[in-house]
Amino acid sequence: MAANLLRRLTAALAMLAVVASLLVAATASPAAADPEGGSKTLRDALESAAKGYADGKNKLAASKKRQKELQATLKQSKEDADALQGRVSEVAARSYRYGRYNTMNLLLNSSSPDAFLERAARLDMMAQNDAHTLADYRTAVDTAQSATTAIAAEIKEQEKQLKVLAKKKKEAELALASVGGGAVSGGFLSANSPLAKPAPRNSDGSWPKESCTVDDPTTSGCITPRLLNAYQQARVAGFKHYTSCYSKRASGEHPKGRACDFSSNATTFKNAAATGSDKAYGDRLAAYFVKNADRLGVMYVIWYRQIWMPSTGWRAYSASGGPAAVHTNHVHLSEL
Repeated sequence: MAANLLRRLTAALAMLAVVASLLVAATASPAAADPEGGSKTLRDALESAAKGYADGKNKLAASKKRQKELQATLKQSKEDADALQGRVSEVAARSYRYGRYNTMNLLLNSSSPDAFLERAARLDMMAQNDAHTLADYRTAVDTAQSATTAIAAEIKEQEKQLKVLAKKKKEAELALASVGGGAVSGGFLSANSPLAKPAPRNSDGSWPKESCTVDDPTTSGCITPRLLNAYQQARVAGFKHYTSCYSKRASGEHPKGRACDFSSNATTFKNAAATGSDKAYGDRLAAYFVKNADRLGVMYVIWYRQIWMPSTGWRAYSASGGPAAVHTNHVHLSEL
């Protein structure tokens, strides 16, 4: 009797353990999955395309800036050479007429030792001036030649970066097309969107590498300094509806602290597509991030079945599922 009771108790405990493990797995699964649709492959492809495009765009801008500076140097050096041309001609003519002066010439043409010394001093000063004139002219000509060569190199660099931009744009389009999206869409734009305070850049204009190092004001997690700036600037601009940034997911930027979901509703994420004032709020917020993309370091924005990237503009985003997956109840922001 006691043995049978022990066996039943053991079997019951084993069954409870199985049920408990299933419950834990069921509870853990949604946390590990990404509720916003898409896939890790798609997100990785979009991130690679966006970062490559941003890098190429920065290098192109830097090259154009260098070319502009070189063109100014070329113009100035040509002006300097032209201004010295007359004096160089005088030096050449004088050398041709009188040849090189030596001690014997000075003695034969001097009436006294004092006259000799005076003439020697004058000729020495003339020689120094001539040397300075010729050196300045040579410098101006060399600078002009160097600037011309450097400008040609910058033009080649710009052609290279334009090819990079075209390649990264194509990669983004192909990634979106692979999941049934990518068609050009109307999108959300507004010339009246306020300007945001720019996030810090490196001295060469590129974006510094950042990790999840600052407290997330919307959760107990962490985000990057650049994302914090974007969040704060959006609030300054009046976008204060419910927002959630950091979260543990299988892929995407949220677990890296580089993404926020801005609810179209003031207090929560509704399990329904935004309408009325909530929809208008999302439209304005999406347009705000697009307007300030270069200031905030935006990688992409997703709202109402559409995605915006710097390389492509607004395109159809064909995720499937509920309002969260198709982004009709929140604006998604991913940062570089």
